[in-house]
Amino acid sequence: MGTKVQGIIEKFAKDKTRLMDILISIQDEEGFISDEAVKTLAGSLGISTVDVRQTITFYHFFTTMPTGKFKIYLNNSVVSNMMGRQLIVDTFEKEVGCRFGEATEDGLIGLYDTSCIGMNDQEPSAIINGKVFTNLTPFRVKEIVRDIRSGKTVDQLMVEGYGDGNNGLDVIHSMVHNNIRKKGPILMDDFTPGIVIWKILPTRTPEEVIGEVKASGIRGRGGAGFPTGLKWEFCRKAPGKRKFIFCNADEGEPGTFKDRVILTERPKLLFEGMVVAAYAVGATEGILYVRNEYKYLQAHLESILEGARERNLLGKNIGGIKGFDFDIRIQFGAGAYVCGEESALIESAEGKRGEPRDRPPFPVEKGYLDMPTVVNNVETFCSVVKVMLNGGEWYRSLGTSESTGTKLLSVSGDCKYPGVYEVEWGFSVYDILEMVGASDVQAVQVGGPSGTLLAPNEFRRILGFEDLSTGGSIIIFNKNRELLKDVVLNFMDFFIDESCGSCSTCRIMPVVMRDKLVKIMGGFGVMQDIDDLVNWGKALKASRCGLGQTAGNPILTSIRNFRYLYEQKVRKDETYTSSFDLASSVKEYCDTVGRQVAVIHH
Repeated sequence: MGTKVQGIIEKFAKDKTRLMDILISIQDEEGFISDEAVKTLAGSLGISTVDVRQTITFYHFFTTMPTGKFKIYLNNSVVSNMMGRQLIVDTFEKEVGCRFGEATEDGLIGLYDTSCIGMNDQEPSAIINGKVFTNLTPFRVKEIVRDIRSGKTVDQLMVEGYGDGNNGLDVIHSMVHNNIRKKGPILMDDFTPGIVIWKILPTRTPEEVIGEVKASGIRGRGGAGFPTGLKWEFCRKAPGKRKFIFCNADEGEPGTFKDRVILTERPKLLFEGMVVAAYAVGATEGILYVRNEYKYLQAHLESILEGARERNLLGKNIGGIKGFDFDIRIQFGAGAYVCGEESALIESAEGKRGEPRDRPPFPVEKGYLDMPTVVNNVETFCSVVKVMLNGGEWYRSLGTSESTGTKLLSVSGDCKYPGVYEVEWGFSVYDILEMVGASDVQAVQVGGPSGTLLAPNEFRRILGFEDLSTGGSIIIFNKNRELLKDVVLNFMDFFIDESCGSCSTCRIMPVVMRDKLVKIMGGFGVMQDIDDLVNWGKALKASRCGLGQTAGNPILTSIRNFRYLYEQKVRKDETYTSSFDLASSVKEYCDTVGRQVAVIHH
């Protein structure tokens, strides 16, 4: 193992900032990261073993112990549960012979839970040794386990055939379906790669490019909505020997999968957008940060980048513009929702725990390697290419005055046509429900768990920064769903699992709020408990990043719009009640020391 690890370290030039790539490569090669590998890494990279271990233990997909030759990660998102996940769990455990969180005694199969993997439109889904398996049924689970035991490879387990579009390419070979339901300027296949680089950039100064982007009114599509042109202008003016362009493709918000489709079908558009940004701000290096769940797209994306270099769309003197040198590399994450926050993403790309940074300074001043860095979303970079092709005024003619252009929506849940829809900002929630074939709707989650749970009286609200801002996730729940149990509790568990733990507010309050929710759901709550949840949620606003600040939203927005669900479960004639059971609390201790439980009641 030592020789292999050393070879991987040499491949990345002993660069400690590439620790993520090194760890991913070691785990791909060995199946886990051993103590020996940790010591070798620390010695070769000139960092402590503690630094190596803290990076390993931060990310969901890294492991320091063997976890099975075939690692099965089953998505536990809200929609997966809605679509029958429990039956899949029961079948896997019965057929494999171990429970989730364990591996078989022979080390062949390991079963593990994981957060949303970007497949909400085709659930239940799982990742098996890097390959995505969608629309699982008990019958397919039995087939998969049988074929694993018969000695088949992970590719041979895939008997469904390949998905649509580029999913069937030799470099992808995925059963994933794009489910593109409505196309607009971004998803239309009318783009000629290189046209902006060769025809438009040579005729514009960087300042003119920024001016066009500002004239379009485009705002970041990741959810925060910061004006893109202004961000680029700040970065261009910031002092720094090197400047970087980061594309945030770490779409970890449960219910979001639009970036998956763009990475599959429109990567050339995305990369051209990064080149436009590099020209505008004077950057020489670009990094596409992709969530680990999309690693099956790696060969596809690398082939696109290589083709761009061959056509002088990347590299030296791009597009014939003397002195314009820029290239892009791909950085994969390893399973951490918080890395969707731009400063946490940068920390991760530097080989560290994905903990958000204190701001200021902002990334445009001190970002990657403390150099000025632009971080934009996949959809944003795609949009600026169309802005350069058609002009800022054209783009501003789409959408609303405050929210120009189009928005890609990932729609899932209780509807006939889940998938990706490109619409102009200004669509109402009601319009979306009609478009996707949803009926008997009880609630709609807009913006994923960090967003808002809407009741029917708010379905006329519009999608836009002036009303309902969203990164793109829309999950629909019909009247058969038990919102507190099926939705709110699941979302709170998600935030608790994904907290980086840096802020005490985010580390503690979601757990306390979840426990109070469980108390209410169990019939032990009183009216004051509902008010406590509302008041406790205010403390989360002191958190460092958006994860902590919105971690209480599943409870807070459900109380605001579905308070009656809470009131139905609490004891209205009592002011205090306790669900604490002393006997059950001390039972494990008594069993361990061989004593009987003795509780004296007064």
